[in-house]
Amino acid sequence: MPDRPTQTSSPTRLPPCPICGRPGETAFRPFCSKRCSDIDLGRWFSESYRVPDRNEDGQNFDENDPRRVDPDEEVG
Repeated sequence: MPDRPTQTSSPTRLPPCPICGRPGETAFRPFCSKRCSDIDLGRWFSESYRVPDRNEDGQNFDENDPRRVDPDEEVG
């Protein structure tokens, strides 16, 4: 029986780097390089990335507000 060539799985294609758009590298996933990874980390440290405030008028969140919905409570 002749030897069959071994089948290797095709490399999975990573999404593009979120910083520069180049193809991502497995070692720096999801980035393409250490440089882009460090740029992203610097943006977190400088607070360039922020979670939007859901309170439109800028007032503090009130735990006792009857309109408040607890995400851990079951709805139904």
